[in-house]
Amino acid sequence: MARFPEGSVADRVAALNARYKHHAATTVLEHALKDADLGRVALVSSFGAESVVLLHLVSVIAPETPVLFVDTRMLFQETLDYQRALAERLHLCDVRTIRAAQPRVSFEDPDGTLHQFNTDACCAVRKVEPLERALATFDGWITGRKRFQASTRQAVEFFEAEGDTRIKVNPLAHWGREDLEEYMVENRLPRHPLVAQGYPSIGCAPCTSKVAPGEDPRAGRWRGQDKTECGIHFIDGKAVRITKENAA
Repeated sequence: MARFPEGSVADRVAALNARYKHHAATTVLEHALKDADLGRVALVSSFGAESVVLLHLVSVIAPETPVLFVDTRMLFQETLDYQRALAERLHLCDVRTIRAAQPRVSFEDPDGTLHQFNTDACCAVRKVEPLERALATFDGWITGRKRFQASTRQAVEFFEAEGDTRIKVNPLAHWGREDLEEYMVENRLPRHPLVAQGYPSIGCAPCTSKVAPGEDPRAGRWRGQDKTECGIHFIDGKAVRITKENAA
């Protein structure tokens, strides 16, 4: 890993947020991709409903940026097709497909039904663990999280400390749905095909359902459960599920 300058991750995150408090998303993204103080940075993308905006920005600013795509082997076929087509269209130079080791999946989920009775465990083995391994060589990662997406994300800042390990960058934190729509229209970006079918937030096929008008955009993720995050977004450096209580 690259060597960070002196000071804790939390101290540097506080300084970065103060410095870029009134800056635009592009400025924050350029800083994350080109500033040596942040070390090696990767973009983590689900190639989901809104992913094309951040992917396009990266393709314009630094198309050689590593893009990590976690394939849980339970994604919609539409997502897999969209990922391949979008990576080619945007000329992304370093897209890395991340998957869980098959022996690990076979041990934890031999019949592929783990998601039916323990979604946290399924997310851990198929998403959290393989992504953590993939991020081990990076000092920071870029996400597409935005405040409007869910009640658990209303306090998301541009920069976050992931324990004492890494810095997490959320350049679109302050963007609203209208901003995303305008950007996609102006740049003629292709939409994920499932969006038009009522899926404003897209994860694994067994755990994603359509969202009715007026519902929270992430209401279709793990519907009927007290679960709003897959676990790849950390609290105090630990891969834990974010709930309303511990996200406050």
